[in-house]
Amino acid sequence: MNEKLTIIMYGAPWCSDCIRAKEVLDQNQFIYQWVDIDQDPEAKQFVLQVNQGKCIIPTIIFPDDSILVEPSNTQLLEKLSLI
Repeated sequence: MNEKLTIIMYGAPWCSDCIRAKEVLDQNQFIYQWVDIDQDPEAKQFVLQVNQGKCIIPTIIFPDDSILVEPSNTQLLEKLSLI
């Protein structure tokens, strides 16, 4: 398993972009914490705060405190230093 990063992904199970981002992380064996904003009101407020009042998911926080919002597969793979 690739344990060099621990990532927090805020999203919802119905979100196709969240499913896609989870697949990228899973396929590359990255450990991440999944936070369902539909089940966690504080998490939803965090997403709204980060995205200037918009509920844009996935919102992904990395250990270096950088954030990617609704990244493409390419953007995510670049951030993970896989391409």
